[in-house]
Amino acid sequence: MTLEPSPPGRRRGRHSGPVNGTDVPSAPSGRSAAEATSYQRLREHLAYLQLGAAAENLSAELDRGLREKTSATQVLERLLEIQVEDTRARRQRGRLRFARYPVHKTLAEFDLDFQPSLDRAVIAELSTLRFVEEKRNVILLGPPGVGKSHLAIALGVAATEAGYRTFFTSAADMVASLQQAHLESTALYKFRTYVGPSVLCVDELGYLPLDQQSANWIFQVVSRRYEKGSIVLTSNRGFGDWNQVFADPVVASAIIDRLLHNASVLNIRGHSYRMRGYTAQQKEKEGGVRVR
Repeated sequence: MTLEPSPPGRRRGRHSGPVNGTDVPSAPSGRSAAEATSYQRLREHLAYLQLGAAAENLSAELDRGLREKTSATQVLERLLEIQVEDTRARRQRGRLRFARYPVHKTLAEFDLDFQPSLDRAVIAELSTLRFVEEKRNVILLGPPGVGKSHLAIALGVAATEAGYRTFFTSAADMVASLQQAHLESTALYKFRTYVGPSVLCVDELGYLPLDQQSANWIFQVVSRRYEKGSIVLTSNRGFGDWNQVFADPVVASAIIDRLLHNASVLNIRGHSYRMRGYTAQQKEKEGGVRVR
């Protein structure tokens, strides 16, 4: 059965806004009854089309047009600009919710002076997000605390804010999720979570050894994304140690081969950010000096 769309005047959608309530903005001042009726109908049409921001700002923009003696085209342009910005912001918030970043990080917040092993030119190039268009992987290697996760999240957030669909997960969570989906016979559907986004951020690969089945899950994700989407991956293990992570060295080799075929590899060698904060606190306690 086909459902007919709601007629104008009936509230439809979260962002359509009230159309018949007392909180509806009044019609522009100095208008006749006929013009006020037209205004109300116009606002209801905007709400019906789920152009909530335009509907909410209609009265103010019409008043502004009268004051500034601007054309109807200019008033319409301003209304649509307001609506476009509102729609863009809502979509961005939706993409960020879907991505599930544990915290919000940016590249600007990363202290490159503290990690001189990182090539600033490489970071600047990655910030252009060309790696997403080129479906290039970004591999971040290094010991705990050097900022791998910060960079991975920051690149993912930047891609999300640029309009790309992204998703963040730890390697352990991804394996557990796929295993559970396998038990529930929904693995094919679950793979879409990890294969569909333009950028998949996989954090903390190598912290825990993986059995044969877990290694196979990761191989399938990497294989299905091969040359179809970017993977931003962090690991505390160099590639030479991945045989100790994956139960099957053949699978480990196949994963490395696909990841490195088109990738930027950043091997971070430096001090731990977390230890820096701890050391600063200890010095402050011992010497009474505030360390920044």
